[in-house]
Amino acid sequence: MKRAFHSMLFGAIFLAALSGIAPVAQAHNRSCSQAGVAGEWGYIYTGTIILSTGAIPTASVGRFTLDAAGNISGTQTRNVGGSVAEETIKGTGTVNHDCTATYKVDVYDGAGNLLRTAVLASVFVDNATELRAMFASLVLPNGASIPTVITVNAKKLHSEEQD
Repeated sequence: MKRAFHSMLFGAIFLAALSGIAPVAQAHNRSCSQAGVAGEWGYIYTGTIILSTGAIPTASVGRFTLDAAGNISGTQTRNVGGSVAEETIKGTGTVNHDCTATYKVDVYDGAGNLLRTAVLASVFVDNATELRAMFASLVLPNGASIPTVITVNAKKLHSEEQD
């Protein structure tokens, strides 16, 4: 009887230990890929553009499509110091297995004129359903670099379960 109890107790402890280890092992195997983050996204960005005349608040709301090859296309409504405009975005990027990513995004006005190019340092979180990013650089068509402190929060509009 005592031996049966100890065997059951050992078995229960062993199963409990295994159940605690399995999720940790699975978590370490998670990674991101271009195809895995592809889809339709909604986003906001907020921050500051720093000019020699002072800091200017900026914000934007928009949506973009990211394909499995890393191409981005979308639209946004942005506000820079109270001036609002509709813009088109196009770009490319790469996703690393650790879910970090880098994107180069060109921004165009309604007539198709290039307004600026931003490089974003990014990370996908929450099973690649959300994206956090910051502007690593902002460059005008004439090559002038504009200092910024701008962060981006994006969320996938549709998960695989909803499709």
